[in-house]
Amino acid sequence: MNIKITEVNGQKIALVHEDTILLKDEQSALDFIMTTSYETGSNRLALNKEAISEDFFNLNTKLAGNILQKFVNYHIKFAIIGDFSVYSSKALKDFIYECNKGNHIFFVPTEQEAIEKLSNAK
Repeated sequence: MNIKITEVNGQKIALVHEDTILLKDEQSALDFIMTTSYETGSNRLALNKEAISEDFFNLNTKLAGNILQKFVNYHIKFAIIGDFSVYSSKALKDFIYECNKGNHIFFVPTEQEAIEKLSNAK
């Protein structure tokens, strides 16, 4: 796991890049949350989309909701970095839109936008 730490507005943000699938179920999400937040001392995490199972982006599996609920439960602000235009599902687009209006979970195209969203999240 490649972790880069940046600090903005007094907020420590952990930017994680991984070439293999890290988030594939609820347990792997918990492992990621605990390991990364412990190693970095940060409750603001970003991860590249390629490190997340494709099942996550099929809302019928309920994997996205179950995994993202773990981040909310553990008070972790979380950004997923990638190109989401490859998905045609209206439900997924609506889900992403609603998440981005909130204050905990963000779907963003760039690392810089992840830093901005996570550093400004209340």
